[in-house]
Amino acid sequence: MLYFVGTPIGNLEDLSPRAVRTLREVDAIGAEDTRHTLRLLTHFDIHTPLFSFHQHNERQRTDEIVARLHAGESIAIVSDAGMPLVSDAGSLLAARLRSESIAFTCVPGPSAADTALVLSGLPSESFLFLGFVPREARQQDVFFETVLKSSHTVICFESPRRIVPTLQKLRDLNPERLVAVARELTKIHEETLRGPVTDVLKTLSERGE
Repeated sequence: MLYFVGTPIGNLEDLSPRAVRTLREVDAIGAEDTRHTLRLLTHFDIHTPLFSFHQHNERQRTDEIVARLHAGESIAIVSDAGMPLVSDAGSLLAARLRSESIAFTCVPGPSAADTALVLSGLPSESFLFLGFVPREARQQDVFFETVLKSSHTVICFESPRRIVPTLQKLRDLNPERLVAVARELTKIHEETLRGPVTDVLKTLSERGE
């Protein structure tokens, strides 16, 4: 059996008892960054062997994982934070498992997208998740066109270094667009800025961010 296991997005107390048990009982854990995951495992006194599994080696690792599963091993896949597959490696592996009718399941855990949606205070009855904002200009144009046409709340990821230019582009397209910028989710310094994009940008600028 293969398990896709959700891990904390900041606060280690959010790792569920089921996730702890699963990570203890499997034969091996595939991790986006083994050093990062080792700190999590050490905190919970888990000593399961680790191997690297990320977007740059997923195709190669998928063959290895499938062979190990056929040999009777159980394996867990984790990302650095949140759910595997969600803007992280795992989709190729899941498709392969599905095509070969190999059993796999998900051990639910924290989700940055869901947490940000709740903290935003924006309508949550329906939403559109678009992953990371593209870096290439033409792809960004398509991205913002999708955002502005959507009738749903749109959730996306952006790096701290690029959040201001991204918001500036959105402001130029629609200065009254309501936004929420959430950061340090579940941590001590968790913060969410809410309001028209122009106001949020002003707040960030006044703080030198």
